[in-house]
Amino acid sequence: MACKLHMNSVAYASTVFGNKLTASVFQFYYVKLFLNHYHISDSWFSFAQVVYLVWNAVNDPLFAYWQDNSQIRIFRSRRLAVMYGAPLFSICFLLPWFPWGNYHDNSWLVGVHLMVSLCAYDTLYTFVLLALGAMYAEISSKHEDRLRLTKYCQVASFLGATSVMGAEFVSSSLENFRAFQMFCLVLALVSWLAMHYTGRNVVTMYDDIQVDDASFEASDSASSSSSTSLRVWTQFKQIVCERNFLSFVTVNFCQVFHVTYEANFLAIFADQLIPSTDLPPLVRRVLYGSAFVFPQVLVLTLGPVAGTFGYYKLMLFSFVLKTVSGVAMFAIGQTHTWILACFFLIDICVPEAMGAFVILPLSDIIDNDKHRYNRRTPISSSVFGYNALFTKAAISFAPMLILNILNQYGYQTLMLPDKSLGHHANQESVGQLHQAMFVVACWIPVFIGCFQTLVWSTCFSIRDSHIVIPKHIES
Repeated sequence: MACKLHMNSVAYASTVFGNKLTASVFQFYYVKLFLNHYHISDSWFSFAQVVYLVWNAVNDPLFAYWQDNSQIRIFRSRRLAVMYGAPLFSICFLLPWFPWGNYHDNSWLVGVHLMVSLCAYDTLYTFVLLALGAMYAEISSKHEDRLRLTKYCQVASFLGATSVMGAEFVSSSLENFRAFQMFCLVLALVSWLAMHYTGRNVVTMYDDIQVDDASFEASDSASSSSSTSLRVWTQFKQIVCERNFLSFVTVNFCQVFHVTYEANFLAIFADQLIPSTDLPPLVRRVLYGSAFVFPQVLVLTLGPVAGTFGYYKLMLFSFVLKTVSGVAMFAIGQTHTWILACFFLIDICVPEAMGAFVILPLSDIIDNDKHRYNRRTPISSSVFGYNALFTKAAISFAPMLILNILNQYGYQTLMLPDKSLGHHANQESVGQLHQAMFVVACWIPVFIGCFQTLVWSTCFSIRDSHIVIPKHIES
């Protein structure tokens, strides 16, 4: 039995590994690539992010409802959703890395390229990861089983997160772009194979029930479409009006914003604020790669802490830590570059590590919802989908906001490839840009941490699930 549970965890974690391989590279490089290499204009970048934000608002609840209520087997079955979505997911990951032509400044084509890349990638990301998140809540309802599964996932994430370090060394920080493209092709292939393994082998508590439900619904051709619409609206209100869900998505929105901002702008800020004389290229590549590996080590280390004290206290401590670290770094100043490098590493590692634990409160919310409304099976995908509806807007909002702030201080002019424009980027304007970057780097975690601490400590009431018997027991 232990062996079976172990292999089931391995099967589940395979998709985590495959996703981490590609998602780490996508998050770390796409903003830098489109800004510094394709030289997309600020207006096209913002327009693409707005379209991406709107598409996020549509596809998350749509896929969530389909996966919980559709009669189509590929939607109803979490396992099949992962298996058949995997090849398309890998193909969409490759879209940003291959330019559609020779881009010039303010080219509309590069704007369309970014728009299509973001929307296509997010569509398959949502489809596959919604099914995966739902499987997490449905593999077991026991807290200790979920912690064990989290450990397997973090080992998988640790291995997958090395892709950024590999890309840094293979491409020399995008200087050898052809090598980077070939590396991404290999990542896409490995990612697809890993997700396919999940689709073939993972097992949940509700596999048989879902098949029976799907057969019953297919045979019940007289079911009313109006009752379906009413059920969707009722289900939506039941989930989003629940206080714990509202407080969780508020905190998680801030968390996603913070993680996205760090992943997108770590390399840009570090390249500008830390001279190459202070941080050699080799050390810089190790820093960038470590920013995606260390969070997984941190989660493995903190797993026993979460088991003993619960995720509530652990996440609360992380919010306080990011607040204190931001204030401390601002007081120390930007001239201490090695301390600044360590601050960047801490500021991306702690929020990223806490992101691995947010699935625990979501799973508890799913458990409470199933118990409260006496559902035959949990509406896991719907809960994850409505969470994504409110929080994934931060993925678009973070780069738009930060880029808008930086462009107020001449960042776009500084990045122009035409060296004849160098007189625009005089020492005074560069100094102002660097100061703005430093202020943003220090105070964003402070503001976010304070707000998260306030909401989490006053509004979220599920605090003892690590010691209380779950509300429904695994059958």
